[in-house]
Parts: sequence; structure tokens; C-alpha cells
Amino acid sequence: MLTKLFTVQETAEALRIRPSTVRAWVLRRKINTFRVGRAVRISADEIKRVLEDGLRPAKGAANGRSEV
Repeated sequence: MLTKLFTVQETAEALRIRPSTVRAWVLRRKINTFRVGRAVRISADEIKRVLEDGLRPAKGAANGRSEV
């Protein structure tokens, strides 16, 4: 099965972060990539994983409100 692959720029836009952050994650191996020559590509499944792993409830969010 083929999966859609995204560039670093497209991944950054999807996650609403800077491309330099995505590149840092690639260098630190915090995000899995495919390489074709020098080109780096990130799968849609990997972007989904990053989003799911990053979801954490806000402090005090058990009742739907955050404490300040």
C-alpha cells in the first residue's frame, strides 16, 4: 500500500510549526523519515503519530476547565 509522503515544509505546515523544528526532529530521530537521495519525506502516518503522541490534557482539564 502506498502512503502519501510530505516534504519538510508540508509537514511543518500540517503541524503548524517551523520547518526548522521538523528538521531538528529529523536530525534527533524523533520523527521517522524516508530518504530519496538527499530528499527527506515524512509519511502521513508519521504526522498522525506525532499529533496523537503530542496530545496531552491541560492541567485541570478533567472537568473541561483549565486552572490558572
